[in-house]
Amino acid sequence: MIKFLYVILMNLFRAPYMIPKMRKEAEHPEKYTETERYELARHIIRLMKVTGGIRTKAYGIENLPKEGGYMMYPNHQGKYDALGIIYTHKAPCSIVMDKAKSNTILVKEFIDLLGGKRLDKKNVRQAMTIINEVAQEVSLGRRYILFPEGGYDLGCGNRVCNFKAGSFKIALKSKVPIVPVVLIDSYKVFNSFTLGPVTTQVHYLEPIVYEEYASLKTSEIASLVQDRIQARIDEVLA
Repeated sequence: MIKFLYVILMNLFRAPYMIPKMRKEAEHPEKYTETERYELARHIIRLMKVTGGIRTKAYGIENLPKEGGYMMYPNHQGKYDALGIIYTHKAPCSIVMDKAKSNTILVKEFIDLLGGKRLDKKNVRQAMTIINEVAQEVSLGRRYILFPEGGYDLGCGNRVCNFKAGSFKIALKSKVPIVPVVLIDSYKVFNSFTLGPVTTQVHYLEPIVYEEYASLKTSEIASLVQDRIQARIDEVLA
C-alpha cells in the first residue's frame, strides 16, 4: 500500500499530461491503432516501475501462441498483477475486469485504453453479454487477461486461491488456447508495506489447446489450470 501511494505521488506531475493523453487515445481508436494505445499503456507502466524500484522478470514467453487469439488466466495477488503481465507481454492484449473496481482514476483510463471489458458480477445478463463479446473477439484473434480467482486476498501471498469455474466459459465458447500465467511475489509491489526495491516474476506456461479441455467441465478446467499454476509456484519457491 505504501509503495502504491508513493508511486502515485511521485508521478503526480505527469498526470496533467498523461491522463488526458490516455483518454484522447482511448476515445479515438480510429486515429490511434491498438498497438499505439498498448504501447502508451506499457510506457506508463515503465515509468511506474522506474519510480517504484520495481523489476519484473518474464519466463516462458516462447510458450505464447504466435498466431490467433488466446485467453490468459493468471493467479491474482494484488494491484500490480495486470501491469506486470502487460509490461512483459509485447503483443497487444486486453483485460476483463470487475466493473465495480474499474472506474477509479487511472484504472478507468487503463481499461479504456486497452479496450477492456467491465463485467458486472451482480448482473447475470450483463455478465453473459460480456462473456459472449470476449469469446467472439478472442476467436477473431484478440488476447485477453482474466483473473479466475475473481479478486485477491491480502493474506494469500504466493498461495493460489480457488479458481471460479465460470471464468472458463469464454475459453470453451471461443475454443482458443488457454495460457496459464504464474505470478510470483507480485503482491509485494502495491499490496505490502515496503518501499524498497521489489522483483516479481511472470511465468507463461505451455498453452492448453482446445482439444485438451473440450471434453472437460468448467470446474475441471479451473482445477487443471489452478493446479498447474500452484505447481510452478511451489517449484520456483522450493
